[in-house]
Amino acid sequence: MALSERTAFPMTQHPTIIQGGMGVAVSSWQLANTVARAGGLGVVSGTALDGVVARVLQDGDPEGHARRAIAHFPVPEIAERVLDAYFLPGGRPEGQPYRPHPTLTISPSRAAIELSLVGNFVEVWLAKEGHDGVVGINFLQKIQTATLSATLGAMLAGVDYVLMGAGIPKEMPRVLTEFAAGRPGRLTIEVENQTKTHTAVLDPVTYLGDAVATLNRPLFLAIISLHVLGGYLARDAEIRPDGFVVEGPVAGGHSAPPRGKLALNEHGEPIYSPKDEADVEKMVALGLPFWLAGAWSTPEKVAAARAAGAVGVQCGTIFALAKESGLTDEIRDQLLYELRAGTLKVKNDALASPTGFPFKVARLPGTLSEPEVYEARNRICDLGYLRQPAEVGDGKIVYRCASEPEHMFERKGGDPAQTVGRKCLCNALFANIGMPQRRKDGYEEEPAVTLGSDLAGAHGLQAAFPDGWTGAQAVDWLLGR
Repeated sequence: MALSERTAFPMTQHPTIIQGGMGVAVSSWQLANTVARAGGLGVVSGTALDGVVARVLQDGDPEGHARRAIAHFPVPEIAERVLDAYFLPGGRPEGQPYRPHPTLTISPSRAAIELSLVGNFVEVWLAKEGHDGVVGINFLQKIQTATLSATLGAMLAGVDYVLMGAGIPKEMPRVLTEFAAGRPGRLTIEVENQTKTHTAVLDPVTYLGDAVATLNRPLFLAIISLHVLGGYLARDAEIRPDGFVVEGPVAGGHSAPPRGKLALNEHGEPIYSPKDEADVEKMVALGLPFWLAGAWSTPEKVAAARAAGAVGVQCGTIFALAKESGLTDEIRDQLLYELRAGTLKVKNDALASPTGFPFKVARLPGTLSEPEVYEARNRICDLGYLRQPAEVGDGKIVYRCASEPEHMFERKGGDPAQTVGRKCLCNALFANIGMPQRRKDGYEEEPAVTLGSDLAGAHGLQAAFPDGWTGAQAVDWLLGR
């Protein structure tokens, strides 16, 4: 990214540091809360929060945090139904699988919507508890069927920012505006082989009643990789976001594929070129606030980003390794050990994610990053967050995932070639946070950890804090405090 000295707008209106929204509850409410208290934008991951709250409750909610938040849910009848369905005093018996929860579809069941509302409310409410800092929630455009209910649940808890990447989130500004006005939100759902337009609709009054009067519109930040997309979204008031996060190719999690024909290096990683980098001067010219992400996690990079006209930076890896992140202590300790030893490697796997987007995977023993661990797992798709709707025959909708059993994917009209090398990220990401599904045959789901490819910030923090760091210490370090 070419940098130059300029200032495009006042920088006192937004936090300089955005803590990235990572994985399933890796960007936990605990992490977002401490970052917000330190003056950053604390961001919770908005992925699969219905499943997170269902599993926390089935584990007995030992510290009572989820139930404390649920007690503030403004529709007691919904709160009671969720507690009745999932809360197990004392937790599940050892080895018992988690109870399945309903999946979100284009036209989801009431139970699925209510669980999503509560899950997102709980995470945001806890992230905002006890301070007056700002909190955001991060969504993936690819998980469209969950977007409306997740957004409404987060707004009900007073979320300040909504961030969305992994696609072109052109309808989100309107969704936020409509919900804030108490009107139905509508989202066009991308359906493979579609012969007509498919639209998901959620009327907040149906579920919240008078509580819709409490909804405020959060600011919306679109996560993009190129200034061209920023220009497209900024030119039309209907789809214009309130700002951008501009991610470079080394950012963690899902990242945009290279422009043009996909080429891979000898390690199976996409090859990027300068044309895959955003032009910062053109971002400044758009006149909207923006943050730089991907290899911007040092105090020097923060200063350079601000000098170039950005409000600041978004960082993921250094916060994923912070003490409050949702990663299990075992995984975090293993990552920090390898970081200190200089052996921590992150692969940008072109095949791992069923979404088709490249996905960064940290190479760790005992995780799905190892071929033998991946091969030992029986393919199963029982969570379905990354399923893609498709039309088959007479307009019938099926939901398929390239990580599900090959014969099932093919039976639903999918190309079996698309299943090669795909990993079940949904189950792996729950394993990352200590909530792995245990199968009836005794098999326990294994993790798959995502980090960014650039580890300079993590090395710098480890030098300053050899025994590990908190989210607040990471914010202070980045700001030179």
